[in-house]
This record gives sequence, structure tokens and C-alpha cells, in this order.
Amino acid sequence: MNPDNKTWKSNLDLIPFGLYEKALPASLSWAERLDTAAEAGYNFVEISIDDSDRRIERLEWDSEAKLKFQNAIRNSGVPVKSMSLSAHRRFPLGSTSPELRKNGLKILRQAIDFSVDLGIRFILIAGADSYHEGSTQATKANFLKSLERGVEWASSAGVMLALENWDIQINSLTKVMEYVNYFKSPWFQAYADIGNLIFAGEDIIKELEIAKHHIASVHIKDTLKGQLRYVQPGEGQVPFVEAFAKLAEIGFQGPAVLELWTENLPNAVEIASEANTWIRSKMQQGWQAHEKQSERVRSLT
Repeated sequence: MNPDNKTWKSNLDLIPFGLYEKALPASLSWAERLDTAAEAGYNFVEISIDDSDRRIERLEWDSEAKLKFQNAIRNSGVPVKSMSLSAHRRFPLGSTSPELRKNGLKILRQAIDFSVDLGIRFILIAGADSYHEGSTQATKANFLKSLERGVEWASSAGVMLALENWDIQINSLTKVMEYVNYFKSPWFQAYADIGNLIFAGEDIIKELEIAKHHIASVHIKDTLKGQLRYVQPGEGQVPFVEAFAKLAEIGFQGPAVLELWTENLPNAVEIASEANTWIRSKMQQGWQAHEKQSERVRSLT
């Protein structure tokens, strides 16, 4: 086989499309949340372990709570494939405070164990070494040292860690890839957020090219250069069709997650359902645009 003569291509029909937990009403039980996600057209849900006490406490669920969660998944047929672990905003892995780092590492270890118990495949790692302190050589060194422990734990457990390009500090896939290239591990990859790239003023197409073959998952949301959240899909500056065409070109075949923060809105379910239809249409257009471009290239050779 000659790897330079690539004939394999990604199959859009087999890319699972998930929904971020915070897109749906916060009042829902897990059984209700998963059923609602299915009704809105999603294939899976991404659980949030943010920096609030109530969500961090999930990592200490007892066997009864875990069984209830597993039963909700089984009954709905909708898995929870991924975890957005943003609790490190409050307990930074790169903090200059030994106590904060200790708590951050504890949370990371708990998140890995939680994922093993409940069948979660990969964990989003926040792209910031110390969100509130600001990034320094010390925080960067601490962050890398903490990630080294995390990669040891995750790889031993068979759980993937995926570093996301965030809104500050590690705010591009170029910066994410510095860590991916450092570890050179199948258990540590990139979590591409195309909305965050626009917010950071980055070129989406160039950034996706830089991270190709290492993108475990994609966060999909619309943003403006001055507004990170609460931009409805289609009302921002993300060039969705072009971005999806690039994902098709680089052979992306992982999960994609729509990220919304509409859990406190009365029409959250309606927004999620409409966004599903809109985003899937743009994905289809993107894959078709790539195929047409490929056909043009083949016709010239």
C-alpha cells in the first residue's frame, strides 16, 4: 500500500453529532435530558463538569447514582460519549498555588475514573494553564507537569484526553499542537473549537490544517470576534461550510458536538432542535463542496 495515494475519505453519515449538556434545561433529570436530546435529533450528549460545586460533586457519585445514570443511558439509547471538564478554570492545573494544583489533579483523576465507570470515551481538557492568574513560565511548567500525570492515568485507563483551544492562553490549534507533539500519545489529542478560533481572530482553515490527523472531536458553535457565547448558529462569523469542507478534506471522522449555553432559556429545546437541522445542513454542504473540489482536481490529472 502506498500511503501517498490516499483513496479513503471520511463518511459524514457516520460522524456522530452530539449536544452539550448546557444546551438543554438545567431542570431536566438525566433520563429526561437524554430523551430530549434524542427527540431533537442528536446522537449523544456531552456531560459538563464545570467549576460549580453541583457539577464537580458528580465525580463523587456513589454506585446507586451511577447505576441510575447508566439506566437512563440504556433506556434512552443515547450515550454520553464525552466530558467537558472545565472545572480547572477554578482549580487550575498550572496554578502557582500547590493547593489549587492538588485539587485540580484530584479532579482530573476523578474525571478519568468516572469516565471508565460510565463509558465516557474522552475528556475535554481546558486550554488554559491558569485561567485567573494569567499565563507565565511558571504556570506553563506546572500545567505541563500536571498533564504528564494526567496522560499517565488516562492512557492506563484507556481514556482519551483532548486539549481544546480556549478563549485565552491556549487559544489556537497551533498552541494545542505544541502539547500534542510533546506527548506523541494516542491518548492525548486536540479538541478543535471552530467558534473559539473566530473569537481569537485565527484563520480556521489554516488552524484545522495544522491539527489534521490529531482532532479527536470538534466543538461547533457560532461566535463573533468580540462575543464568545450566546450567538445563535448563523448569526455569527464562523464560516461553517468552509470549515466543514476542510474537515472533510483532512479526513475527520470523530464526534462533533454542538455547544450552546441555553439551559436557562424557556425555548432551549426548540433552539437545540432548530440548530440541529441548520448545522447538519451546513455539514452536508461542506462535505459536498469538498467532494466537488476533489472531482475538479481529479479531472485535471
